[in-house]
Amino acid sequence: MQVIPALDLRGGRVVRLRQGDFASERAYSDDPAAAAAAFAAAGAARLHVVDLDAVRGGAHNRGAVAAILDRTPVAVQVAGGIGGALECDRWLEAGAAAVVMGTTAVRRPELLRTLAADRPGRVLAALDVKAGRPAVRGWTGVEEIELETLLEAWNQAALGGVILTSVDRDGTLEGPDLETLRRVRALTAHDLTYSGGIGELADLERVREAGADAAILGRALLEGRFRLEEALACAG
Repeated sequence: MQVIPALDLRGGRVVRLRQGDFASERAYSDDPAAAAAAFAAAGAARLHVVDLDAVRGGAHNRGAVAAILDRTPVAVQVAGGIGGALECDRWLEAGAAAVVMGTTAVRRPELLRTLAADRPGRVLAALDVKAGRPAVRGWTGVEEIELETLLEAWNQAALGGVILTSVDRDGTLEGPDLETLRRVRALTAHDLTYSGGIGELADLERVREAGADAAILGRALLEGRFRLEEALACAG
């Protein structure tokens, strides 16, 4: 199972939110590119970079994301505010290995299929689950569509994978949502990455046993619950 460190950016800093709540922001670094380089030096083969300002529209962290792409010698997947071909191609041409689509992927799966077909393997779909439903618009709302219906539509797309985030567990360090992970694993034909609640090395083992192909780590690494080297060894 692959281990992917996460860097969430807001106002040019590395931050973390709790359960997708922007009011819960906690800052960890004023130099995102240096933080990314440190993860690469510790053995990360891939990074997950989220522009939280772009998620909400208006402001963005394009300069900080571009600096990460320029200075980090590993694959980087970029998320946040990516809703169409223009945003996809901006980051792919800038050096991103892949882009991640969230709200658009949920609300317009036909557009997701079109974009993925033209960029096979380089578009990922984000499934942010809140109270059992897909969360959208910066985790402020949920859609009524069933997970089964949504994932069936995504199965027809040439995606690089699906990223499942348990919003209810995200940033809590209280353990992964294994029930939802197993449910989604049974429904998707794509590689599946899990994120949310991982607070100890044993959680990585549980996530792997539940069927995840990769796990995204944020707060646990930033707060030193364990080192990336330990996580990589545990994930095998």
